[in-house]
Amino acid sequence: MSRLEARTAGPVHVVGTGLLGASAALALRARGVDVTLADPSPTAAALARDLGAGRLRTAEEPPPALVVVAAPPDVTATVVAEQLGAWPQAVVTDVASVKLTVLVELRRVLAARGAGEDALARYVGSHPMAGRERSGAVAARGTLFAGRPWVLCPTAASSPRALAAVRALADDLGAAPVVMEAGAHDEAVALVSHVPQVAASLVAARLREAPEPAVDLAGQGLRDVTRIAESDPALWVQILGANAGPVAAVLRDLRDDLDGVLAALEQLDRVEDAHDAAAKSPGALAAVAQLIADGGAGRARVPGKHGSAPTSYAVVTVLVPDAPGELARLLHDVGAAGVNLEDLRLEHSPEQPVGLAEVSVLPAARTPLEAALRDLGWALVD
Repeated sequence: MSRLEARTAGPVHVVGTGLLGASAALALRARGVDVTLADPSPTAAALARDLGAGRLRTAEEPPPALVVVAAPPDVTATVVAEQLGAWPQAVVTDVASVKLTVLVELRRVLAARGAGEDALARYVGSHPMAGRERSGAVAARGTLFAGRPWVLCPTAASSPRALAAVRALADDLGAAPVVMEAGAHDEAVALVSHVPQVAASLVAARLREAPEPAVDLAGQGLRDVTRIAESDPALWVQILGANAGPVAAVLRDLRDDLDGVLAALEQLDRVEDAHDAAAKSPGALAAVAQLIADGGAGRARVPGKHGSAPTSYAVVTVLVPDAPGELARLLHDVGAAGVNLEDLRLEHSPEQPVGLAEVSVLPAARTPLEAALRDLGWALVD
């Protein structure tokens, strides 16, 4: 991505130099866009500056053309209102993960300040669907948004100029802009982002008091389910609180499904002879099977590679020694075999100096890849 390709007109003023703000600033700087920084914490702002995200704003700076507010959700509306008032010509966007609550509060704050709907012409709420388990400028990456959806939530008052500026920002950061109404966005992220966080935390919480022998049996499935459970509690209290209604609606449906599965399992558990379970627990096995089938059907709707329709891949599982260079050697050998790697997962074997690399490829490539890897001395796991 060359500097000549940047569509965003600077200066861009980034308010909030945590993970999202600093990552956006780094990406813009990489394209040659002039970026200034501000943060309630002078130390946080100075750190982002030292990491190359931009320079600290001074009174002599020219006014920004675009302001990106990367503040916590509970203060986003107030900060947006302040920026709209401070820079009468600038377009202002925010990157909070909830949109309707922010918009409602922003309207209230603007009305209290006598600004009204006119200021909303320069505002477009947005939400990049990207993040990491780590926070702060030290975790920031200029490539954080590459290939990720970036939701734009213009209001009826948003001007075409404002929408174009925020769309250009998303494009310059390598994201894929998607336009949605604020309420529809909040319902969508409740399902695909906020409830998964709750579910991961609930499952991971069961491990706190689990006996060590049980935890030692943990495999890739548990790691996949609980990967996001290490997220920042302070941030997620704000996110869930701001989007409480849509999240609660999904959780109620989830609770109803869990109640049905729980009733079926309890029915099966009451049968002393496992061989009589099917006869003495009519419908229970079907309820459990339906849960798994529905889960598979839902998983099949998750977009595949590059946002395309989901594709079924064949998995070649290879035993990889846990030593420097071994995984790189495997990837080289896959490429040398003329096979495109579609996905890769690595699972470490408990108390063994080896790992299991699950190499996902197109089904037609499975047999030739297995033959090529065996010829090169790799041990495959059927």
